[in-house]
Amino acid sequence: MTAKRITTSLLVITAITVLVVLAFRVRIGATADSVAVLKTTGMTCGSCSSKITQALESMKGVAVTEVDVEGGWVVVGYDTTAVKPEVLAEKVSGAGFGSNVHVVLTPEQFKQITGRDIGKKPSSSGGCGGCGTKGGCGSNKQN
Repeated sequence: MTAKRITTSLLVITAITVLVVLAFRVRIGATADSVAVLKTTGMTCGSCSSKITQALESMKGVAVTEVDVEGGWVVVGYDTTAVKPEVLAEKVSGAGFGSNVHVVLTPEQFKQITGRDIGKKPSSSGGCGGCGTKGGCGSNKQN
């Protein structure tokens, strides 16, 4: 009986491992054939950014999300066969923020305008890579 339990346990663990690997592969394999730029209101901090990113990246067909809290922009790389840009704006609105589609671009147009590929943040010298503040986030806060 003990050998049967071990075998069953190993099969369950193997099945779970395969499912987890496949789930990650689906997310990694998502490709963006279009880029939606959403004008979004009501964002005030990194928590807002995380909430929007989680909401969008939970959707089938969303490959990458970038949020510019200060500028009020959400940039979403997505697969046009799986989702429409208006649905992306509705998802952001459903997360508690005002949002509408400002423009839809191809990844090539996005690169031409920004000088970078969707999902690749611009490099900043000496900063944290997010806010660009030399010395890291929060270094400009007063005590």
